[in-house]
Amino acid sequence: MIRELKTFVMVCRHGTFAAAGQQIGLTQSAVSAQIRQLEDALGMPLFDRSGRSAVLNSAGKRVLPMAEEILDLFGRMSIPSSLEDYRGELRIGAINTAQTGILPDTLLRLRQQAPAIEPKLVPGVSLSLFGKVDAGEIDLAIIIRPPFALPKELHAEVISREPFMLLVPNGIRVTSVPELLRQQPFIRYDRHSFGGRQVTRFLRQHRITVQQVLELDELDAIVKMVECGLGVALVPQAGLWLERQAEMQVIPLGELTFHRELVLITRYANRDLPLQRLFRSCLLAAHAARAEPPVGL
Repeated sequence: MIRELKTFVMVCRHGTFAAAGQQIGLTQSAVSAQIRQLEDALGMPLFDRSGRSAVLNSAGKRVLPMAEEILDLFGRMSIPSSLEDYRGELRIGAINTAQTGILPDTLLRLRQQAPAIEPKLVPGVSLSLFGKVDAGEIDLAIIIRPPFALPKELHAEVISREPFMLLVPNGIRVTSVPELLRQQPFIRYDRHSFGGRQVTRFLRQHRITVQQVLELDELDAIVKMVECGLGVALVPQAGLWLERQAEMQVIPLGELTFHRELVLITRYANRDLPLQRLFRSCLLAAHAARAEPPVGL
């Protein structure tokens, strides 16, 4: 019945039998058959079938959290109690700046302490990786702290706080940060990303209207745009550009400083499992080893 419970949870998450089938590789009719098998076993319908969407009825709403709990317990049954016995895969989600920043050292430490573990890196943006952890598709993820409350099934721990700074092309006279933002062409950190939303809030808070010329999510690409003279940008202290001599002016925000928080997201029920604890300790050790004075201070 585990298979049917997994299908039931996927239907609840994706809204229709067809969408759930696409996620798990089943036809709509196969999904429908599994749901009917589950309903027959429980002796009650779980969905209101009056419309095209899969809408839970009162019984389905009561069953859903219990089904998720059963699947969590089942998943934990297959995980050894000690690292010495672990021979499986660890599915790690990571945003781009984590992949090129803190993650390589973390994975090296992980391999040294548990060489039989097989890490699988899943790249993506914060919102996508958040959803994959929530859906149980990956074990944990290094992302930017979401600007909303986490569901009770998930746990987040802050790994680092990255201050935002103003990047200005060489040759432009440095005045105040608000004046530069108002007067110079602005390269925006994608407002749909978690970090980009912080930039939007900062601009609104200080009533700064910018002259936007470009919007993108890749921090190192934003840096290159500033270096070529396209405009100014507000970015966090993260990315490969920190490892070289920047060909631009890096302006600290001073009393206007705000931060982007890097967090480790796991399912709450799994946060104390041996492998998750080991990855966390390797991640914190890698962060401590990388700690250095902020650029431009």
